[in-house]
Amino acid sequence: MDFKFNDDQREFKALLRQFVDNEIIPVARDWEQSGRYPTEIVDGMKDMGLFGITVPEEYGGLDLDPVSFGLVFEEIARGWMGIAGILGSHSLACRLIAMHGTEEQKNKYLPDLATGKRRTGIGLTEADAGTDLQGIRTTARLEGDHYVINGSKMWITNARYADPLPVLVKTDPSASPAHKGMSVILIEAGTPGFEVTKDIPKLGYKGTESCEILLDNVRVHKDQLLGGVEGIGMKQVLSALEWGRVNIAARSTGIAQRAYEEALSYSQERKAFGKAIAEFQLIQAKLGELGTQVQAARLMTYWAADAVRDGRADGATGMAKIFCSEVALQSAIDSLKIHGGYGYSTEFEVERLYRDSILMSIGEGTNDILRTVVAKSLLKGETKVG
Repeated sequence: MDFKFNDDQREFKALLRQFVDNEIIPVARDWEQSGRYPTEIVDGMKDMGLFGITVPEEYGGLDLDPVSFGLVFEEIARGWMGIAGILGSHSLACRLIAMHGTEEQKNKYLPDLATGKRRTGIGLTEADAGTDLQGIRTTARLEGDHYVINGSKMWITNARYADPLPVLVKTDPSASPAHKGMSVILIEAGTPGFEVTKDIPKLGYKGTESCEILLDNVRVHKDQLLGGVEGIGMKQVLSALEWGRVNIAARSTGIAQRAYEEALSYSQERKAFGKAIAEFQLIQAKLGELGTQVQAARLMTYWAADAVRDGRADGATGMAKIFCSEVALQSAIDSLKIHGGYGYSTEFEVERLYRDSILMSIGEGTNDILRTVVAKSLLKGETKVG
């Protein structure tokens, strides 16, 4: 068992760290507070080829292994979790198309998606259907050579930039069980009836938009049905969301790492009773716990990423997402406590880390639901402990 990155991964990490330190960290707090879209950062990620991390090399992408994939999101989230969201939704949608698209769909979209000339996201969640995706109400009815789509989607990252946007619909609303009547359709930007109605205000996860989408008699040619086969949309989506849990675990680790760094630095600068607070045993105990938990989360993330190499790994990715997201939140809280009153100020990074960390236990399936997913995997013997 090798816990070290290979030479390529170490070089890649150093390149990512330099980009984050130079291009993201210096502007993240101010841009987040002003609501400014991070156009220059997005352009920098394009230049680095990061929009192609899940696109096969034959279509111009990097086609990263799962561990290197996780490395990208840990490093970027360390700088600004919202930026990781821009890249994360795009990368999952690219993987969805690469895994399940027809040859025509892959040739049409993947080369431009790999460069960032096109960007994308993934349209799953609805107002009454988040964790329970089988409860979606958006329908697609085939009329001749076109699907007519009606419904709405919520919390869609990259909605204003997605072209195309893979959208989960019900092509057979009467199917039982419901997932057998679900499909994914690729909707291009500018299609009549496809409207981004608003950006949803959020506590954290800023820098990227999270939008409500209205689909009003949207007509899409049947060639845009992902994979060309109805009724397998849920299976297609779940295969991509497995990488999504690695993504969230890695983002959580990045938040936790930054919280640790901020606490370590502040404790050495802040003085009380004539000495740095880092010299007090209580603060040392906090720092010791922070460092331990961050490193444990990192190892859990890359263990789960490695498990994905061999196919479905619901148990491992579920465990990693649960553990790492809760470490992110606790690390942000502990770092805030070490900062004292300053931790509550928007002039310090730690309050943003706290706001961003909360989402990690919700995104890609709530932790409470994922615990049941992990349990089922354990009961079936698919995931081993010990």
